[in-house]
Amino acid sequence: MGCLGNLLWFIFGGCLSGLSWLLTGCLWCITIVGIPVGMQCFKFAGLSFFPFGKEVVYGGGAVSLLLNIVWLIVSGIPLALESALIGILLCITIVGIPFGLQQFKFAKLALMPFGAAIV
Repeated sequence: MGCLGNLLWFIFGGCLSGLSWLLTGCLWCITIVGIPVGMQCFKFAGLSFFPFGKEVVYGGGAVSLLLNIVWLIVSGIPLALESALIGILLCITIVGIPFGLQQFKFAKLALMPFGAAIV
């Protein structure tokens, strides 16, 4: 089921979401200071392309909180809005509900990516 779900996901929204994370990662990697943030974006781009069979676990400390605040101001809100909008559009049909729920998971991840780990 995971392979079929990932294939359908890639076609119906995962490609757009993953490309958004890749573009954000490339923009962050322009500066040397932003490279760790860009690497985190690339990690979540891979998750965004093929999310089924993987789970996101949240944790972290004070440094993660500070990075999340900077992230939210600079890049988090547009990525979260994009994922929420795609999720709403996918939830219109019964077949799209699992894909819409995945997009809502990515909207949460776009707001707080630091301190999150992929399991």
